[in-house]
Amino acid sequence: MTLDFTFLSWQVLSSFVLKGLAFSVQLTLIAMVGGVVLGTVLALMRLSGKRWLVLPASAYVNTLRSIPLVMVILWFFLLMPMLTGRPMGAELSAIITFTVFEAAYYSEIMRAGIQSVPRGQVFAGYAVGMTYGQTMQLIVLPQAFRNMLPVLMTQTIILFQDTSLVYAIGAYDLLKGFEVAGKNFNRPVETYLVATVVYFLICFSLSMLVRRLQKKIAIIR
Repeated sequence: MTLDFTFLSWQVLSSFVLKGLAFSVQLTLIAMVGGVVLGTVLALMRLSGKRWLVLPASAYVNTLRSIPLVMVILWFFLLMPMLTGRPMGAELSAIITFTVFEAAYYSEIMRAGIQSVPRGQVFAGYAVGMTYGQTMQLIVLPQAFRNMLPVLMTQTIILFQDTSLVYAIGAYDLLKGFEVAGKNFNRPVETYLVATVVYFLICFSLSMLVRRLQKKIAIIR
């Protein structure tokens, strides 16, 4: 079998692939923002020292980190309509699932970032009359975000790669776009090869940006 890439043109890419790329990027950004926000709440709960907050947060994080993402995607997509009595679109299901799932990983990153801030600064905040919430908001979290920014970005790159798993529930992501193009032109091997190259270029470029960011943060320190 000879490979033939001549069918690939801007018209083909714009008709089949760009729609999928747009959803993959949208899913990545929404899951990143939602995951960081929910993950920060979970991290603060685990660091609060209060058993009634620590236990549910720990159970949430440990449970989701022990289950493959594709299983969570399938469970949510198949079970939620049974529980709610109404169908849920693949795209919306993917957005909710990724946000909830990624929060467990962002939580661990944020917890490490918060713990990297010297305790002396926390005590200094208490000494000038700040509450726990004010100390976290004004002193600890800004430094934690800066310390963990490269790791957060790395996790986001992994998140973008994982968006290809929504293929399991039929959502139209970047990989699905290439698959549809391959079926229409009867060239599945070529389109999957091109999809591999596209994923590599996007993720490699983002990795280079993260590396530059790490160097800048190191200089600031």
